[in-house]
Amino acid sequence: MRTNQLLIIFLLFFSIFTITAQEFKLGKVSVSELQEKKHPRDTAAIAAILYKKGVSRFDYNSNDGFVLMTEVETRIKIYKKEGYKYADQVIGYSISGNSKENVQISDANTFNLVGGKVEKTKLKSDGIFDEAVSKFYGRKKITLPNVKEGSVIEYKYTIKAPYVSWMRDWRFQYDIPVNDSEFSTYIPEYYTFNVMHKGYVFPQKTEERRTKSVLLTSNARSVNNANESKFASENVEYFETKTIYSAQNLPAIKEEAFVNNIDNYTSILAFELSAEKWPNSPQRLYSSDWNAVVKTIYNFEDFGPELNKTGYFDDDLKKILVGVKTNEEIMLTVLNYVKSSIKWNGDASYACDAGVRKAYKEKTGNSADINLMLTAMLRYAGLTANPVLVSTRSNGISLFPNRTAFNYVIAAVETPDGNILLDATSKFSSPDILPFRALNWQGRLIRKEGTSESIDLMPKKPSLDNVFINYEIDAEGKINGKVRRQCTDYNAMSYRNEVDGLKEDVYLEKLENENDKIEISEYSRVNEKEILLPTIETYAFKGDNLTEVIGGKIYISPMLFYTETENSFKQETREYPVDFGFPFSDKFNITIKIPEGFAVETIPAPAVITMEDNLGIFKYNIAVNGNALQLSVAHQINEAIVSTENYEMLKEYYKAMIAKETEKIVLKRI
Repeated sequence: MRTNQLLIIFLLFFSIFTITAQEFKLGKVSVSELQEKKHPRDTAAIAAILYKKGVSRFDYNSNDGFVLMTEVETRIKIYKKEGYKYADQVIGYSISGNSKENVQISDANTFNLVGGKVEKTKLKSDGIFDEAVSKFYGRKKITLPNVKEGSVIEYKYTIKAPYVSWMRDWRFQYDIPVNDSEFSTYIPEYYTFNVMHKGYVFPQKTEERRTKSVLLTSNARSVNNANESKFASENVEYFETKTIYSAQNLPAIKEEAFVNNIDNYTSILAFELSAEKWPNSPQRLYSSDWNAVVKTIYNFEDFGPELNKTGYFDDDLKKILVGVKTNEEIMLTVLNYVKSSIKWNGDASYACDAGVRKAYKEKTGNSADINLMLTAMLRYAGLTANPVLVSTRSNGISLFPNRTAFNYVIAAVETPDGNILLDATSKFSSPDILPFRALNWQGRLIRKEGTSESIDLMPKKPSLDNVFINYEIDAEGKINGKVRRQCTDYNAMSYRNEVDGLKEDVYLEKLENENDKIEISEYSRVNEKEILLPTIETYAFKGDNLTEVIGGKIYISPMLFYTETENSFKQETREYPVDFGFPFSDKFNITIKIPEGFAVETIPAPAVITMEDNLGIFKYNIAVNGNALQLSVAHQINEAIVSTENYEMLKEYYKAMIAKETEKIVLKRI
């Protein structure tokens, strides 16, 4: 009996080991993979990565020396129609001057089960597209053919990089489950890489050091015969470190409300060349700390030298500064001049594309062309201005010292009260009101002498949204009223972006639909272009379905279409900080006229809800004044980012606030 039990245990262990150690091979898809109807651990998954394997190694050749080779092969199971999007894949590549990464795609196939047999459809050459995005970046696109529910797709690509300074990130998690992921690096002793990990899932790591060798061949002219060459060969040994990072059964990354960039919390490995050390040569450092990083960036020909160019604008700038005296006026004048003169082409970079001279002449450029130009003009005008490196929200948080942490640049003007941040890529930006994309934790200010310091990019002053509503209810529950809404700072910028270039009737239709199908008239707005002033929007409205009439009584949510009805924070626990983008203060002053023949039966009780450490406060007060009701509501969040430790408190705060806002006034006939 005991022998049989041991045999069963052994077989069970063997089967588990076989499953977890399953070897995948491109082109060999099993019937069981194709028959699988849903993911065993995430039945709602629209697709899953069955395996993804990558290798980055340094190959040596006599012409180029070491070149970086990366191979990636991936197999994906499609469960639902919504998963068809994974048949479209994009492989980006970098361009540097006359050299660029070479991307080759191979073994791209779709597999389906047809009549109980595996059918394979190959990707043809006309399904591969190559496009240049900018002078720094290009991408290859593929669309796998014949994809259906139940299909398995796979593809492989190889990237040859003529430079070794940038090794690609390896992503372990996606928005679909990942069964098996493995990444291996083979790094010669001459290179030192910083390895940085993001996210909450940590891969297993194994490492070994082994001896490698390369054959170096050189030729030299013979001393006696200038036309005679002699070739010499030498076998050079060096150490190579092989590291394998692996993880299995990774859950899908789920989006949560108010997350600035989910990649900040996704399990990803990033690699940055920090040093080179060759035999008989001193060590060369690249990015051991932030000062080393910014010094390297500042010395790029597309960065630091561009700040020293002034001849292309000096005559024009002198003209617009005539009569401008104070530093504040100078700053505003220069900022507005650049905003009105140069249009942003949508490309985010800290390195110039066209270059400041060409961008100025052609009136268009990327973020570096525009904001390095702005910095140079501010310096020329006598202000202490410096560039600030930024990682945009879409690029993630710059957690570690590395050159690829940043992808954007803005300007900072030093004043006795601190730095004022400026960005001329947006026509609605103003001093210390940056485009939302730039509000991403910390930036890095670089001074001329090469020093740097961390700069807090997150706003501290609350942006206001003040709403005044006067409305009256008739005996049938229909409502007529007027709204006046005033917004400042980031709320005003958001409003200006929303209405910019949009026809008024299109905007009003959208506003009516969003606000319970009300009918708007007498619409007007002011200060749409005067960016230093609050935006003000006014309109009259009427609505037939803003109340409920039941048994002769009228039930109404007094804040009408401004009532918050759904709590964005529903999860029991929160893995990621809550990022509101900026502090805000929403205030409502509402006057409600009661219809003749009615009186108030029930009104919500006043309430004050607070969070610890002055994180936020909600105030609600309503009172009867003759045949009218006066309602005052204030909701203020004082921090742009709320930590996960305060999530439970924030969730309960919103729960209580929404419960109060959704309480109804009840009017009865008298």
